[in-house]
Amino acid sequence: MILDPRSGTRRAFTAEAMSRLVRMSGSTGAYSGSSRVEPSPPVSPMPQVSRYRWAWLLAERAAWALGVVALLTWAALSIDGVTGARKELDRFAALQAAAPQQTATPDLSLWGPERITAWRRALSEPAPSPLAVMRISKINLEVAVLPGTDDFSLNRAVGHIEDTAWPGTNGNSGIAGHRDGFFRGLKDIAPGDAIELETLRGKEVYRVERTWVVDPEDVSVLDATPRRSLTLVTCYPFYHIGPAPQRFIVRAVRVDDKASEVPQDR
Repeated sequence: MILDPRSGTRRAFTAEAMSRLVRMSGSTGAYSGSSRVEPSPPVSPMPQVSRYRWAWLLAERAAWALGVVALLTWAALSIDGVTGARKELDRFAALQAAAPQQTATPDLSLWGPERITAWRRALSEPAPSPLAVMRISKINLEVAVLPGTDDFSLNRAVGHIEDTAWPGTNGNSGIAGHRDGFFRGLKDIAPGDAIELETLRGKEVYRVERTWVVDPEDVSVLDATPRRSLTLVTCYPFYHIGPAPQRFIVRAVRVDDKASEVPQDR
């Protein structure tokens, strides 16, 4: 018999009930009047904090690595850009030193008004690099030789005639100019006058052999010659009003040049 603490009466418990009571009391060996659940041990927050810390460290290191790579890339590109720019400046300086120099303002006193206007207009447009510079001190002429004989080339300077020897090479180099422009002074040229031609190869001196007048259809004046020659072509008469009916020709041969069968090295 056991005294019931709630009713104050004695109650009988069977062996089975006693056994269940003992199991409920656990290892304490005492009955507390109610069942007690043991709390679970607390979980330490350290592993989770460590994971966050490692993630931040990895992100920080990755950011530093990217920053270093970006800095090195920028430095390499900057150095390469400066080096490339310097090379281009040096290359330009070399070309400028090697190329024929721009000629001075020509003497316009003998030019026609329309030719002066066309020349000034041509100066405002880009032009190809000159092949040479021709100087004739007798007529106070210094002019660049541009490739081709189109309107732009002849308005701006004088032009190399296609299918003739390149200026400064063996053969007959044809050069054309307007009679009311750069080649107006050819009216005063005479045999024995000197013509200086400057190319990338250097300077050469030519001596005028002869002058003559031909019809426009006579293109034999541009035939190849055994000696290195210049053939200057302009319209004639010089002061003719309207389209000129003929052509004035000046033939000059390089000084001290001997007859040669060497082919043109254009």
